[in-house]
Amino acid sequence: MNQTIKKQILAIRDSGETNMFDIPIVTSIALREGYSKLVDYLEKDKEAYVHFILTGEDKTK
Repeated sequence: MNQTIKKQILAIRDSGETNMFDIPIVTSIALREGYSKLVDYLEKDKEAYVHFILTGEDKTK
């Protein structure tokens, strides 16, 4: 996970618009906001995304 993806996740989280575990809605918001890197990341590695949401740690390190 790179810094751009982290910033995009945190921007959606900080909006308070959705539960961050509702991945389809997070994906929809990411699409609306033009966060294409996040959309790709969610499609490729949901497990790492959930790990980040639970722990704040990047699983790929």
